[in-house]
Amino acid sequence: MEKVVPYYIKEATAPVVPIILSIPHSGTAFPAELKGHYHEEQLAKLDDTDWFLDRLYEFAPAMGITVIHAKYSRWVIDLNRDPESAPLYGDGRLITGLTSTTDFFGNELYKEGMAPDQEEVERRLALYYQPYFDKVNELLQVRKSKFGEAILWDAHSIRSMVPTIRPNKFPEMILGTAEGKSADQRFVDAALGVLRSSYEVNLNDPFKGGRITRFFGKPEDGIHALQLERNKDLYMADDELNYHPERAAKMQIILKNALTALIEAF
Repeated sequence: MEKVVPYYIKEATAPVVPIILSIPHSGTAFPAELKGHYHEEQLAKLDDTDWFLDRLYEFAPAMGITVIHAKYSRWVIDLNRDPESAPLYGDGRLITGLTSTTDFFGNELYKEGMAPDQEEVERRLALYYQPYFDKVNELLQVRKSKFGEAILWDAHSIRSMVPTIRPNKFPEMILGTAEGKSADQRFVDAALGVLRSSYEVNLNDPFKGGRITRFFGKPEDGIHALQLERNKDLYMADDELNYHPERAAKMQIILKNALTALIEAF
């Protein structure tokens, strides 16, 4: 099987701190052999992408934080879903899958007969999914060996209204901790204290963290994981398509302060 590197790494440019930043849904690339399998109109908009998060967090390396972000679109394989396709939630909401065949609005992604079979799913797991997890684990273990503990900050964004998930507008931000299982409370309190100074922030409702948070977050082993979901219109324009520098600049200040608070909580 060919060697594929399905992520980008932005190394820390300052003395390292015990935080790794993961952005699993910002990828927009498609392997050449798969691109023709999707409807062209879907490829033209990539609506489920967490747009511009790598740009929003461009300050992180200068804080001593290493950033890993996905190269490929979540429509190739979703890095924040269970590899056995176990559902993240059981309340009837539409949650796109590991190799989803629809977007969040239920629109078909693949041309007729082009959806992946199990053999293709296994191939994508080996090529695009497992290497991301292996690299995140490697980065966390390096930080843990240096500091005794490490934090994974998993960054996400979503449209402010997705009726297939929730009939009302989402809160501005949602911090997910797998119902308190993925991170020590001192880190949860540190992050919430800063974020809630400027934004409406729910804890674990309606999102409590996906596969990445639940898999890596093992406080008893010294690894803490927090997922931050945010509405796109907080750092993008009202159309949720274009970057909004002024809104983004405000959020960057708060994010820097939140990450600083985590460092100080060690």
